Amino acid sequence: MHRSRQGIETLLQVMELAFGEPGVEADESQALLQNLITVSEQRWRALVPGSARSIESIVLHVGSCKVMYGDHAFHDGKLGWDDAAVQPWPDGEAPMDEAIRWLIDVQAAFVADVRALKDDAELDRLRRTNWGDEWRTRSIIGAMITHDSYHAGEINHMRSLLHGDDRWFYVKQGFE
Repeated sequence: MHRSRQGIETLLQVMELAFGEPGVEADESQALLQNLITVSEQRWRALVPGSARSIESIVLHVGSCKVMYGDHAFHDGKLGWDDAAVQPWPDGEAPMDEAIRWLIDVQAAFVADVRALKDDAELDRLRRTNWGDEWRTRSIIGAMITHDSYHAGEINHMRSLLHGDDRWFYVKQGFE
């Protein structure tokens, strides 16, 4: 009997679009990685007036969540927020290139966990979350997709504010 993977494949495609890996047709203003590739070193840790988080902080947060969600949903769930695999640098000390490479690597690990699902029936299976609840696999994956999109928009907005003009900027404009 052939079991469908259509749902899994669709979620994988949407994950790629939200993250915006090189080689994937992604909206430059809405994909996470596409928003990061034009961030300059000087803006990596810069704060928008009145804010407490930098682009660096957001990258560490997004990557840490990918590790924690993946560990608890697909593995033994033993990692904690203070583990080096989850938080490899303290906020304010992450080298930009290394942190973005780490983010790409933890994305690839989460994608590999989703790709390893046998069939679409797995999408309805309850799995652990890092806060102790059980969610359907599709909801955990969906949370990671929307998390990438949310923070991509946040980074896009921060870049615009740091540039001194709160309007939509696109990668092709090269405003950094």
